Amino acid sequence: MTRKIIIEPVTRLEGHGKVTIHLDDSGNVAQARFHVTQVRGFEKFCEGRLFWEMPVITSRICGICPVSHHLASAKAGDALLGVELTPTAKMLRQLMHMAQYLQSHSLHFFHLASPDLLFGMDADPAIRNVMGVIAKNPELAKKGVGLRAFGLKIIEELGDKRVHPNAAIPGGMNKALSPEKREEFLGQLDGMIADVQIAIDLIKGYYDQHSEESARFANFPTGYLGLVDDNGNLELYDGKLRLKDDKGIIREDKIAPEDYLSIIEEKVEDWSYLKFPYYKKKGYPAGIYRVGPLARLNIADGIATPLANKEFQNFKKLMGKGVVEGSLYYHYARMIEALHAAERIKSLLQDDLICSTEIWVTSTKLNEEAVGVVEAPRGTLFHHYWIDTSGMIRKVNLIVATGHNNLAMNRAVYEVAKEFIKAGKVTEGILNRVEVAIRCYDPCLSCATHSLGQMPLEISVYDSAGNIYRRLRS
Repeated sequence: MTRKIIIEPVTRLEGHGKVTIHLDDSGNVAQARFHVTQVRGFEKFCEGRLFWEMPVITSRICGICPVSHHLASAKAGDALLGVELTPTAKMLRQLMHMAQYLQSHSLHFFHLASPDLLFGMDADPAIRNVMGVIAKNPELAKKGVGLRAFGLKIIEELGDKRVHPNAAIPGGMNKALSPEKREEFLGQLDGMIADVQIAIDLIKGYYDQHSEESARFANFPTGYLGLVDDNGNLELYDGKLRLKDDKGIIREDKIAPEDYLSIIEEKVEDWSYLKFPYYKKKGYPAGIYRVGPLARLNIADGIATPLANKEFQNFKKLMGKGVVEGSLYYHYARMIEALHAAERIKSLLQDDLICSTEIWVTSTKLNEEAVGVVEAPRGTLFHHYWIDTSGMIRKVNLIVATGHNNLAMNRAVYEVAKEFIKAGKVTEGILNRVEVAIRCYDPCLSCATHSLGQMPLEISVYDSAGNIYRRLRS
C-alpha cells in the first residue's frame, strides 16, 4: 500500500513551497516533487505600464534580490532606447550589483545554510537555526550580519533604500557617488574580504570532514548555463551565454543574451505554479540544466580577481569529469563568488572615475523589443519586454534563476529522498535532508512566482487510506 509524505512549507528559503514524497508498497520512494504553491502574475500586471517605470516596479518582485530585477530591467530599458551607458554609470551599476552579491550570498550562507553545517542535519530543530548559530558561534554570526550590512549600505547609498532601490534608470543612473562615501566604503573592505575568507575556510572544513557525503549528496548529471566574458571568465553583469553539458563539454557559446530563446524553452506542469525551462535541443525533461554559483564556476575558465581565482583553482580540483555535480558544493561556489564581489567592489571604488557626475545619456530612439540580462546571485535572470510606439509595455517575459533550477531542484529532492527513505522509515533528520537539497539552490520563490508566502513548517505523513498518522510542526 502506498503512502504520501508532505513537507509544507519548506523552511529556511524565501517564499512558499512544499514537497510531496510518494512511497511504494515496500516503503521506498517512488516519486518526489517540489511544488511551488504561490500564484504567478507579475508578468501580466506589468502590461500597460510605461517601460521607464519597470526598474522600480520589478524590484518589488522580491525583498531579497530586488537589485537584480532593478538592474536587469534597467538594462532592458537601455536596449529599448538603444543607448550605450557612460563608463561611470556602468561602474555604479556594477558596484550596486556586487554589493547585492555580497549581502545576498552572506545572508544565505551564514543564516540559512550554516545551521545544517555547524550542527549537522540530524540536530534538534530547536537549535538548528540562526538563533542556534548566534548562541554557539556569536562571532561567526556577527561576521555574517556585518557582511550583509556592508552590502546593504552601498545599495542604500546609491539607491536611497536598502530594499527596492531607485538608482538605475533607462540610460544610466540617477545619483552619483560622493568621494566621502567612496573613502568610507574603501576603509572597510579589507575586513570584509577577511570575513568572507573565514566563511570559505568553514565550508572547506565541512567538506574535509564529510567528503563522501558532500560528493554524493544530490549528485546528478545536468547541463550548466551562465554568462562569461570574452575570455571565458566569470561575468556577472555583462557577457555572453555559455552552456556546458554534464561532461563539461561546451554545447552553446557566445550566445547573445537577447537570443536566449534560441536555446531555452519552457514547460508548464499542472502540479506547480513555477515553469520548467529546459535546453530545447535536448527536449523536456532531458534538457535539464542548472544556473547559479555552481553552474557559473562549472562553465567559467577563470575569475578576474586574484583571491577568488585562487579559490576557483581549488574548486576545479573537484571536477572529476569536467564539472562539479554535487549540490552541496553550491555553498563553496557561492562564497567564492562573495569573495570575488568584495574584491570587485574594492577595484571599482579605487577607480577615480566612479565619482564622476557623467551618469546618464538620453535618446530619441525607441526599439519595440529588448532583453535585459544579469547574473542574479541565484542565477541567470532574463527580463524581456515588448512595447508599443508610446513606450507602453505590451508583453513581458521573465525567466528567473529559481525557474531555471526547477527541474534540478525536483531531481535533487528525488535523489535525496530515494537515498535516505527506506522501508517506510521517516525521521525529521531525513526530511531535513530533503529540505537541505532545496536550500543548496537558495531558491527565491517570490522571484519565481511573484507572490509572498507563509513560513511555518508542518510535515504530515499519511497512511494508505489517506489518513494522517503523524504530524510534525515547528
